[in-house]
Amino acid sequence: MRKSLKHKESAFILSNNYIGHLGYIYNNKPYVIPITYFYNGEKIICYSGDGHKINALRLHSAVALEVTEIESVNDWTSVVAHGTFEEMEGSHAKALLHEFSLGIKDLVLRKELVDLDYIHEFSAKIETDNLPIVFIIHIDEITGRLRHQ
Repeated sequence: MRKSLKHKESAFILSNNYIGHLGYIYNNKPYVIPITYFYNGEKIICYSGDGHKINALRLHSAVALEVTEIESVNDWTSVVAHGTFEEMEGSHAKALLHEFSLGIKDLVLRKELVDLDYIHEFSAKIETDNLPIVFIIHIDEITGRLRHQ
């Protein structure tokens, strides 16, 4: 059986995962890369070093984030969030990075029963002036599909 997910079901999948595939355009070519993200129920929070992805997103802010849960070829759920990239700066970026780190730690603890002791090292980046680039995806639309037998 295949079916479309309701918005609430799609948002649940998005909020209960933290690894997705980010789609964006650079030089008229589509790129899809794995990325760690945190969905707080309103927006998707991500971070990155400076480079290809960030340069592309600064030029073309339209993005998609795809998240899939796969049990088998006949048992999967897939969600796509379409939206726009916005780079954050200063104290707002630090606050979002803190929210990201706490959210990821909680998700990993709940899903994998693993306590991320090293997360305090990650959070220490928040106290330095050498922050990674923090960005959010403002969500325009979330869609989902599933297949179960």
